[in-house]
Amino acid sequence: MTMETRSTREALGDALVELGGLDGDVVVIDADAASSTHVKAFADGFPDRYYNVGIAEQNMIEVASGMALVGKKPYATAFSSFLAGRAYDQIRCCVAMPNLNVKLIATHAGITVGEDGATHQMLEDVALMRVLPNMSVMVPADYWSARNMIISSIKSDKPLYVRLGRAEVPMFYSPRDEFVIGGGRIVREGKDVTIVACGIMLFEALKAADILARQEIEAEVIDCYSIKPLPEDLIQSSVRRTGCCVVAEEHNRIGGLCGAVAESLSVNYPVPVRFVAIDDRFGESGTPAELQEYYSIKFREIVGAVAQVWVTRRR
Repeated sequence: MTMETRSTREALGDALVELGGLDGDVVVIDADAASSTHVKAFADGFPDRYYNVGIAEQNMIEVASGMALVGKKPYATAFSSFLAGRAYDQIRCCVAMPNLNVKLIATHAGITVGEDGATHQMLEDVALMRVLPNMSVMVPADYWSARNMIISSIKSDKPLYVRLGRAEVPMFYSPRDEFVIGGGRIVREGKDVTIVACGIMLFEALKAADILARQEIEAEVIDCYSIKPLPEDLIQSSVRRTGCCVVAEEHNRIGGLCGAVAESLSVNYPVPVRFVAIDDRFGESGTPAELQEYYSIKFREIVGAVAQVWVTRRR
């Protein structure tokens, strides 16, 4: 049975409309990309609480921080390459340092942006945001996890970065599932290897687990949707059972989920670990499917990585 597909960026517009109806202090600041990021729905429903600052992401962050200082609950939205990249100094100095209630929602992340090429394929944003004190970082895998994650973000008064994609992905979760800062989910139980994934790589991990099962290797798959804080207890509990780990993400292997998991395990429970991620390169133009193949972030690479760690697993 084929799952329905929707992009995580679609969830942004729907979630913001719901938040707008729940809380009159919610405001949206946009960098002239409302149609692409799907925040146009909020602009149409709450025009007095929608601010388009133009193609000026640095100014957008300063406006958002000012609004947070007077008690508003700003959601700043833009493409990830321009939000995390172009406005990094403003995020660091005007949001993270003063620890303000600003939610940064970045769309069009990763190589699955597709034909727009390297300038728009942000592969470093998780690393940039993760290193900032006070900043939490979350990467949903599907429409429902993205929508519910954004809606629940209203409960926090701290800085948050949420990474969304452009491409359509299967709708794996349900409207009732909850996603909290610092959380993760075991979506498939197993005893032989732990696969920690986020974003689109969750689906590749599940495909890999099906293949491994036919080889009598039972993979435990964790959706590590919270990169910072990392659900360390969940990951360590799994790895203590399996004795080895593979980490998969649509991001540079340096500084993102791969780095976070490796850092945690090296301190708390060292085991053999392998990464399936972008191997320290920039993107190129191509379709999302072509680029996943070209950059070797498919289920086949996860299966290969499991084969490497499984034979050396900690017993």
